[in-house]
Amino acid sequence: MRKYRNHKITNSEGVFDSQLEWSRFIFLRNRQSEGQISGLRRQVEYLLIPAQYKAETRHLKTKDKEVQVLAERQCTYKADFVYVKDGETVVEDVKGSKFMIDQKFPIKRKLMLYIHGIEIKVVTRATEWDKKCK
Repeated sequence: MRKYRNHKITNSEGVFDSQLEWSRFIFLRNRQSEGQISGLRRQVEYLLIPAQYKAETRHLKTKDKEVQVLAERQCTYKADFVYVKDGETVVEDVKGSKFMIDQKFPIKRKLMLYIHGIEIKVVTRATEWDKKCK
């Protein structure tokens, strides 16, 4: 199901969740070809909380056996774009507007900073760029 009426874009570069994400990819790819960034990657997954298991006793015909069963699935964050700029890793999440941030995003943003020491940069325009860049 589509969120926020976005239309997926499928082409030779892959599948993009929205026109804005596709435009941002083109912009970043151009920055990489100009040497302003390096190591551009898409849809990079970060582990925030590992899966949690609990011990449970299973009754077999002749004996009881203790097994580990999944109690909670892992929690991950999938970044739209990751690249290196001025020697630092930049993680970007493309949003059509500040109102398109779902309820899970603030928690995941905080966990990314706490666990990985990475601040997520929210991008709302395809050509958004820091002026201090070369």
